Order: sequence, then C-alpha cells, then structure tokens
Amino acid sequence: MTSSPRTEARPRASGRRLLPADPLLRRLVLMGLVNSVGDGLFVTVNVLFFTRSIGLTPTSVALGLTVAGVCGVFAGVPMGRLADRVGSKRLLLVVGPLEAAAVLGYAFVHSFAAFVVLACAATALARGAAAVRSALIARALPAEGQVRARALLRSVMNAGLVVGSGGAALALQADSYTGYVTMLVLDAVSFLGVTVLLAGLPVSATATGAAVAAGAAADDPRGPRTALRDRRYLLVTALHAVLELQLAVLTVGLPLWIVLGTGAPAAMVAAVNVVNCLLVVVFQVRASRGVTDVVSAARACARGALLLAGGCLVYAAAQYGPAWAAAGALLVGALVHTLGELLTSAGGWTLSLDLADPRAHGEYQGVFMSGQAAAHVIGPLVVTLTAVDHGAVGWVVLAGVFALAGPALTAAVRGAAPGPAVRVG
Repeated sequence: MTSSPRTEARPRASGRRLLPADPLLRRLVLMGLVNSVGDGLFVTVNVLFFTRSIGLTPTSVALGLTVAGVCGVFAGVPMGRLADRVGSKRLLLVVGPLEAAAVLGYAFVHSFAAFVVLACAATALARGAAAVRSALIARALPAEGQVRARALLRSVMNAGLVVGSGGAALALQADSYTGYVTMLVLDAVSFLGVTVLLAGLPVSATATGAAVAAGAAADDPRGPRTALRDRRYLLVTALHAVLELQLAVLTVGLPLWIVLGTGAPAAMVAAVNVVNCLLVVVFQVRASRGVTDVVSAARACARGALLLAGGCLVYAAAQYGPAWAAAGALLVGALVHTLGELLTSAGGWTLSLDLADPRAHGEYQGVFMSGQAAAHVIGPLVVTLTAVDHGAVGWVVLAGVFALAGPALTAAVRGAAPGPAVRVG
C-alpha cells in the first residue's frame, strides 16, 4: 500500500510564522485553538456554575458528570461508524451547532434530572466529535506527517486551554450568574466558529483518499475489518487506556495528595499544573520525533510508561521531609510524569491509526477514543482507592500498573505491520 500523495502537509513553520504554511494544517490548528479556548472557558467555571447558580449539590454534580462520562464512553463507536458512512467533515458540520446548543442549554437547567439529561447529551456529542475529528485528520493529512501534526495540534490545544482558563478567571472573580452564562455563550460561539472554519477546509477529506481506498479494497476483497472484532486493536486500546490513567493522577490524585498527604503548600497544585501544561505546549512536537510506525510507537509508549511509573514513585517520596523538600519532589515528579505523558500520547496516536483498517477510520477511532473516555471515567476512582487512600503504598501500586502496561503493549503489537498504515477517505 502507498500513502496519500499529499506530502506537503507537514507541521512545519518557518521562524517568521506562528502557524503552519500548509493551508489545510493551518486551518486545523485554528480550529483546535478556537475549540480549546472555549473548552477552557467552560471547564474552569462549570462546577461552580452548576452548584452556585443552578443550585445543585456537589454530590449531585459529581453523580451527573459520572453518568454523563459513561454515556460518552459509548458514543465514539456509533459516531465513528456514522462518519464512515456520511463523511467526517459532513458529520462535524452538524455536530458543532448541536454542541453549541447543548452548552447553552445549561443556562436553562433548573433540576437534577434535566442536568443529567443535558450533560449526557453534551458529553456524548463531545466524545463522538473527538473520534470523528481524529478520523478527519487521518483522512485529510498524509501518513508521514500524522504524528507531528497531531503533536502540534495537542500543543495548540493546551495553549488554548490556558488562554480560556485565564479568561474564565474574570467570571470566577465576579461569581455571578451573568458572568457564568457569559462563559457558556462564549463556549457556544467557539463551537460555531470551529464549524465555520471546518466548512472552509481547503481539501475535501472524503476525496483525498478515494483512489487509495480502492487499492485497499482490492488488497482485501472481504471488505473493511470491524473494530469491535479486531482483538489486537481492542487489546492495544485497553492497554493504552491504562496509560491514560495518568490524567486522573494529575487532575485528581495529585491535588488531593498535595493537600492531604504532604507538607507542601496548597499552591503546589497550581504549580504542577502549570509545569505540565507548559511542557506539553513546548515539547509535544519534539517528543513525537522518531515515532514513525507501530514498532517505534510501542517503544515510545513503553518508555513513557516507565516515566509515568517513576513519576508516581517521586510523588510518593514527597510524603517525607520538610515542606521545601516535598515541593521540590512534586515538581520533579511533575516533570517526569509529563515526559511520560508526551511519549505515550505520541505513541498512542500512531498505534490508533496504523493498526486500524484504513477503510473504517471512523469506527476504529471511535473504539480508541472510547477506551480513553473509559479511563477518564474510572481514573478518579482508581487513583483515589490507591494513592489517595493508601499513601506511598498506593503510589507504588500505581507505578507498578504503569510499568507493566508498557511492556504488555509492546508485546501486543508484536507481529503487526511495521510501516505506516494508509490513510483513506
């Protein structure tokens, strides 16, 4: 099989450019930036809005968001299959306005039942859209530029989240219904802005791979594989989902550990988040270098898993010693943790694409994204039952989980095709 002939879409920018020179990738970067700024605005204020403006209890909000997260797990596959049928771009043009309507709907919620229904709808749309966007990128960009392009998009996403979170600080300071609703409106506008940018993509994602799709069909006249019956892909998805528990470590386990289990000041919660975000923005593209096929991707995940394990052990050490030593250990742990995150992310992108049947990217990306969504749902519980409840021993257990998942993933891809898979429309 051969890759798409569009070889110019590489995530490179000259020293005088802030955006890539390729018009397609530049449009994708702008879409990611607008979307992530909106996400930053909403995520920063949503819990306070639900509790202080709608009047829900913190327990009700947590329960509703958990139910919504479960709904999101099951949204990826059907949305991906639909994208394979109607086209990723066409589906996203419909989903974007629906996401805008869903976030605006929170302003009219006045009961727990309505909150749960709307949260489930919004989360299902968001998770499904993530899978469809991943399939769109797989179809629109050439194989050789995929990983670096996704790394650039992830860097931009983190930068956008920082900008959005900073803007939402004004609403937090005002702590008023009007301020919170303004953030909802701006988030809705961001979804509409992304839709407008998507409509102007310079290349039709369904047309770029048509010829290659015919070649893939000729190679396998039985038709495309089914992701839910692809045992290797399901195993890789599950093992990479284990590595995705690192997000819960960073967002749930570490803040609670800093406050409850160490002598470090509470301000270290913000410090480690800043370290993580800045490192992702600056080094995600660099961390993707060398990740070019299934074998190198598995190795990157294995190295990243060891770093995640090392980060957990350093976090455990923060329990001992004075406040300054605990703070130093936490910063070192955050550095090691983030390096692991960078490598497992780069490896995961390649595995999710190169192990997929190129004629069913929507369904395959739906499965992979559902694995990540499941990790994000159960992650807080796993981290709480280990590191938060059992201290240093729990951190060691988490380290062992990460350390075992990496080599297991390497073994799971053994025998797979070493070259990059074909991206088709």
